[in-house]
Order: sequence, then structure tokens, then C-alpha cells
Amino acid sequence: MRIMTGPKTALPLLSALLFGAFVVSAPAAAQCRLCSTSETQRDEGATTGPIRIEVEARLDFDQLILLDSRGQGTARLNPDGSTVTTGSLGAMTGRTMVGSVTIRGEPGRLVRIDLPASIALYGRTGGNLTLTQLKSDLNTSPRLDSQGLLQFRFGGELQIEGDMEGDYRGDVPITVDYL
Repeated sequence: MRIMTGPKTALPLLSALLFGAFVVSAPAAAQCRLCSTSETQRDEGATTGPIRIEVEARLDFDQLILLDSRGQGTARLNPDGSTVTTGSLGAMTGRTMVGSVTIRGEPGRLVRIDLPASIALYGRTGGNLTLTQLKSDLNTSPRLDSQGLLQFRFGGELQIEGDMEGDYRGDVPITVDYL
């Protein structure tokens, strides 16, 4: 609850408090706390603990083999670890890894987690690829547990066209906010 004070409201507020002190009888002061109206919103002025993001495992497609150097294909790594390849790409190796993240913060708090729509991946020799359709295994209303933890996994899709040989790297910016 916010109380505004100023030259115009200070005197009426003080007189209202004094009036209340004289009118309230002893039995009324002992009312139960359950009888009063409860608050349904968080106090925005209350301090909140920081949110920490820890990357437990990075998203890694390991090695993709293009069967036809002029062809194209798609490699999809789902949050559950399943993989799908289409077009001129061979099957992904068993060493692929989904991204795994742990969020730490205030126990029981709802959070909003945003993954980017796409990520640019850059090769050491100057080429680039785009990681798209990033998906996580989060439910629609993620909440930190009673210990203040939330873990989730994520994957994405690579579109390969032509000879894109090389080692590609990029950063996945993840944004987490309390609701």
C-alpha cells in the first residue's frame, strides 16, 4: 500500500489517524488477521533476489555430413535429444547435445524465459550458418521450484546449403525475468 503525503494531504491523514485512535475500542483491535482483505498483488517495492542463469550443457550438433556437396538439408535437434535430418544430410552422430540451463532465483516465482528466433553461427574460415526455430521443453508458465531452481533443455534447427565445411560457433542469448 502506498501512502502519499504532501502539504495538502498531511493534515487530513494525521487527523484521520488520530480520529481512528479515539474511535477504536479494545475488542475491535483484537480482530483476527483473516478478517481483513488480503492483498493479491506483490509489493513492487519489495526487494527481489537476483536471477542467475547457469549453462549446464551447450547446444552441440557435433558433426554433420553432407552427402552431396551441392545439396541442401536440415538438421533438427529437439529438446528431448531426438534428431531429424532431411535432404542431403546424413544422420547426426550420437554425440549431439541439447542445451541445458539452470535458473536460480526466488523460490516459487513465475519467470519469463525468452530464447531468440535465430542465432548466427560463424566459421573459422569466414562462413556462416543460421540456427533457427529454437525450442525448449518449458511449460507455458515456468515457475521456480521451492528451492528456487528451474531446469530446462533446448534445441534448434540448422539449414545447410552447399559446401559449408568447417567448425561453427555462436552465442545463444537467453533472457529471464520475474513476472
